[in-house]
Amino acid sequence: QVQLVESGGGLVQPGGSLRLSCAASGFTFSNYAVRWYRQAPGKEREMVAHVSSTGDSINYADSVKGRFAISRDNAKNTVYLQMNSLKPEDTAVYFCNARMMLRAYWGQGTQVTVSS
Repeated sequence: QVQLVESGGGLVQPGGSLRLSCAASGFTFSNYAVRWYRQAPGKEREMVAHVSSTGDSINYADSVKGRFAISRDNAKNTVYLQMNSLKPEDTAVYFCNARMMLRAYWGQGTQVTVSS
């Protein structure tokens, strides 16, 4: 059974940090590129960060460059998103997405709320 399970979300004050995890099972995770997306209420889902299957290619949305860092541990079938200097506008549900060619899997999402 294919699963992507996000964790690590929560409530944090502006300027704070969170680390999200995305744990994969049921498929050959190391063959898949992974992206983190987020969706705020009333807004479209946007791509936040991308890491290739081997981890040697990484991209970020302009809105998070210099603050967020994506990484993966293929031995643990897990991708991480380290989020620093969080802002209220980072508030959203964060989803991980694993993709290989035309095949893609989604997690259920984890809520991140940045508020004082």
